[in-house]
Amino acid sequence: MRTFSLLKEIPVFQLNDGKAIGSVKDLCLNNEGTIKGLVINRKGWFSKQAMVPIDLVQAFGNDGVMIESEDCLQCHNKKAHSFMHPHRGIYGKPLLSAEGEKLGLIEDVYFNEELGTILGYEVTEGFFADLKEGRKVVKTDKPLVYGKDVLFVHMK
Repeated sequence: MRTFSLLKEIPVFQLNDGKAIGSVKDLCLNNEGTIKGLVINRKGWFSKQAMVPIDLVQAFGNDGVMIESEDCLQCHNKKAHSFMHPHRGIYGKPLLSAEGEKLGLIEDVYFNEELGTILGYEVTEGFFADLKEGRKVVKTDKPLVYGKDVLFVHMK
């Protein structure tokens, strides 16, 4: 199990020649409750963001993500759901249970790196609540429901 906060900004390397091709910027999410891939900030002046499908990642290390080669990279669909994107991302959005209970604001996502399945969401109820009680982890095996203003989750 891994969290996105541990992946953010770590370098992405090619296994075929050891070249660093960029760093992890975001997660690309789909409506089925899984991670489609990692959004990569490519190196270079005019390089665009790319996406590497989660099933083509060879290894997730503490100091880098390994892929076979740049051939694994795909164009990133900027209209896809993501974790960090300011307009289409889920970071910082209110999370409610399907029963209408406010759970907090999404701070991080827990996922199985081999399958790309989302296992839960770390939520905050504010700075002082985090200090007093710590952040909560909302576990789920069902996908998020993307609302216009809030996100809904079916609890386990």
